[in-house]
Amino acid sequence: MYPLLFIGGGNMARSLIGGIIAAGHSAEAITVCEPNADVGAALARDFGVVVADASAAAHCAAAAEVIVLAVKPQQMAAVAEPLAAAVSHRPLLVSIAAGIDCAALAHWLGAATPLVRAMPNTPALLQQGATGLYAADSVSPAQRQRAEQLFSAIGVAHWVGREELIDTVTALSGSGPAYFFLLMELMAKVAEEMGLDAATAHQLAVQTAQGAAAMARHSGDSPATLRGKVTSPGGTTERALAIFTRQGLESTVRAAMLGAAERSAEMAAELGPQPHKD
Repeated sequence: MYPLLFIGGGNMARSLIGGIIAAGHSAEAITVCEPNADVGAALARDFGVVVADASAAAHCAAAAEVIVLAVKPQQMAAVAEPLAAAVSHRPLLVSIAAGIDCAALAHWLGAATPLVRAMPNTPALLQQGATGLYAADSVSPAQRQRAEQLFSAIGVAHWVGREELIDTVTALSGSGPAYFFLLMELMAKVAEEMGLDAATAHQLAVQTAQGAAAMARHSGDSPATLRGKVTSPGGTTERALAIFTRQGLESTVRAAMLGAAERSAEMAAELGPQPHKD
């Protein structure tokens, strides 16, 4: 087991900790630096990990082989800069903060620091996550394997070959759960307007989404093929899908995803190191 440090112990860190312990990693080899005493106490109680105050982050980092930066993007500079001297032994640094690119991390932590950017999503809380990973050139094959194992413990993990594709992952799977929540919300709302009670409409909408996802995962068919199989000529589904097409669903989805990716790129400029003014 390798010593693993989490800086930040929020929901995503909690899901990662639970997943990797379930996959066999020793809880005693995991340290969490968390400023909220109640959050830290809950992690120690639930998982048996070592919990330290946030002020001990640099000390803990000096002994870690993998460090997961699980803080909000707006906090990253304040957290990363004090670690620079403590990571001279070149542990793997994994950032799950949206919009913070490798150039910014290298600026704060040192140019030779092995860096992986990860974009997980909230279903990771149920070990049903989807994570995109990007590795800087400074990351060794063994470190890549450790990063992949870490995120595979909470769902599926896929590497992208160019860092800008993390923005695409953000638009697809990072923000994606909210798209499906919105669709379920709207389907249930319309069903209520058509006469169903709220509880029934909600349960049927959620179960339909879950069943469709399960079919897409396990059938071996593409979503397009599955859609064709459930669309009878002249039937109710065909009419509904024709209305989706006529109302421009594809162009709406495209615009939404492009907007999310654009915002991810904007955040890198806003939250990264700012040029000094003369």
